[in-house]
Amino acid sequence: MAKRKRNLKPIPEFGTETEERRFWETHDSTRYVDWSSAKLVRFSNLKPSTETISLRLPAGLLADLKALANRQDVPYQSLLKVFLADRVAREWLAVGPRGAALSSKAKPTSSGRRKARPRARARAARG
Repeated sequence: MAKRKRNLKPIPEFGTETEERRFWETHDSTRYVDWSSAKLVRFSNLKPSTETISLRLPAGLLADLKALANRQDVPYQSLLKVFLADRVAREWLAVGPRGAALSSKAKPTSSGRRKARPRARARAARG
């Protein structure tokens, strides 16, 4: 008995990449795409699009970041991107795509504030 081909919905036209991203975040692609005929493709020469931002960091944090990057022999901005990407990925795993916490690990503790680092406390004590 042959499988009956499903009727797929037409994929809407999108004005921007942001509109398309929001659409696919909230819609099941199996209603729009026949994944049974999909093939694996690698786009090895593509670079992710980037956007320039301005970010104010405490001087001590930036110095620590630069020192870590220097130890690993990488630019500090690249190391910062790796740190951010790792943390964002962990948060998405903990919270899930709909924003509901999947585990108690994702919930902030008490006030949600971080404790001061020992070096920062020592600097503050010296005055």
